[in-house]
Amino acid sequence: MLEDYLRNRLREKEILLMTHIVLGYPDFEASMEIVASMVLAGVDLMELQIPFSEPIADGPVILHANQQALAAGASVRACLDFGREAAARFPIPFLFMSYYNILYRFGVERFAAEMKDGGLQGAIVPDLPPEEGADYLQTMQGHGLNPIFIFSPATPDERLAYIASCARGFVYCVARKGVTGRETEFSSQLNGYLARCRRATNLPLAVGFGVTDRRDVDFLRGKADIAVIGSQTIRIVEESGPGAVGDFIASLR
Repeated sequence: MLEDYLRNRLREKEILLMTHIVLGYPDFEASMEIVASMVLAGVDLMELQIPFSEPIADGPVILHANQQALAAGASVRACLDFGREAAARFPIPFLFMSYYNILYRFGVERFAAEMKDGGLQGAIVPDLPPEEGADYLQTMQGHGLNPIFIFSPATPDERLAYIASCARGFVYCVARKGVTGRETEFSSQLNGYLARCRRATNLPLAVGFGVTDRRDVDFLRGKADIAVIGSQTIRIVEESGPGAVGDFIASLR
């Protein structure tokens, strides 16, 4: 069970690291090399993004990676097979992240069954609000999978509680409004928001959108349970190649 795994890891570490890659970028072989480097460097869990043509929650860095992966022929089938191989090879939980059109076109039941059979722990679908996801929620529950939902700074307390009632595993708290990859000021301004998130749920809290270095991770200690690093790892790959990712992840500790 994902929540139990996270609780156990948090007995050993003050804060966990979750990373994000776009599958098939720059290619699938490099993607697996990046996963291996991240696991070796101590990542605790990972989200694997299935490329989509209109990733509305993502900024220019991840958008470009999606476009390049699709142009190179990345398919849902190839991503599902990648997830299965990663889950079999590495001893950490993996989640798929994508947009609802991917699940809808593939078939929600079929997609969930493939996730379960492949050893994935759940999914992050940022454009599916829980009140429109009854079939998805029922299917995920039926397969023992974790639907990861999102809090934002603009979410009222009442809605935080509603979202939390539908979430399993952990809740993803975006550090600011907007898309991924933009600079976030990790300062006392976040404290009130993260305190509201903590009051809304007993699930572990992951914080992403703008985590770029150890200072950001250190700021989140004691306020959140998981620091999420996404766009910055893609920048590292673009600037220095897949081999540089492990050193970057290790530097966050």
